[in-house]
Amino acid sequence: MKKICFLSAVLTLFLSSTGFAQRTSDIDTGKDYPLVSRFRGSVIEWYEHKNFNTYFILEKQDQNLVPKEIDGEIIRIQYSAGKDHSITEIARSYETALKNAGFTLALNLDEHNSPSNLNEQLYFGEFDGLNKLPGGSIKPDHNGAWSYLEAMGEKDGKDIYIVIYITNHDFPLITFDAVEVKKMESGLVTAQNIDKGISSAGHITLAGIYFDTGKSTIKPESDKALANIAVYLKAHPGKKYLIVGHTDNVGDFASNLTLSTDRAEAVAAELTAKYGIDPAQLTPYGVAFAAPVASNASDAGRARNRRVELVEQ
Repeated sequence: MKKICFLSAVLTLFLSSTGFAQRTSDIDTGKDYPLVSRFRGSVIEWYEHKNFNTYFILEKQDQNLVPKEIDGEIIRIQYSAGKDHSITEIARSYETALKNAGFTLALNLDEHNSPSNLNEQLYFGEFDGLNKLPGGSIKPDHNGAWSYLEAMGEKDGKDIYIVIYITNHDFPLITFDAVEVKKMESGLVTAQNIDKGISSAGHITLAGIYFDTGKSTIKPESDKALANIAVYLKAHPGKKYLIVGHTDNVGDFASNLTLSTDRAEAVAAELTAKYGIDPAQLTPYGVAFAAPVASNASDAGRARNRRVELVEQ
């Protein structure tokens, strides 16, 4: 009897530690996204909230699914539903909930009409999923039936994307992602983190500086970032820096070299004219797409490659 009890305890511990035991009530930290109701009777297994992060939605181009990078506040929730519910039933329920909440359905895919395995493309870490699910979450099953819903809406002038991926995992598993699109606050680029980046790597990407596509005019929302860069530069008057412009590889090298140089010069000119930085402290320089930090084969990689860096001389 003791042996049986011991084995039962071990089995219970194993199930709870690996996350395969279905919960009967929500985790303490979990809560629903306020604009979209959950599937009836489902339970929150996992919850994550990020004030600002990158997320990849999908767009259909011809017969291909192409990832598009968006940034914003991200809420990720995993629900489990009762085994008596089907993926189709849950998907139809969410379609209705999204429409009732004023969202427009942009994509409605399943294993029959999708050109690719979305589990591997989006969620499964071993396959470099774009929206990797971190530790503590439940990984969707590799194979079998699934449903993917992507919807767009708006609240208080802010674009919102809802992505719902439903699979079976001993029980129906609902991965619910809400992305409230916004740009990163420029104030997050502080003199302190610039100092840390320069000290550790000799250069840092100056996040929070914005240009229109193909242009070198600095947009007004860049002001906070530029002001903080100026604080750092004034704190190090004896040092000189390169302002280095980088582009992706869309277009020929010559035109990108011109664009990257123009953007670097625009940043240097703004720092000297508007924020009182000594022109001798800065040297603008453009390198086009000669120094990528990611592959230019995807939107996500190209977005990372379009940047301005501060490099200590």
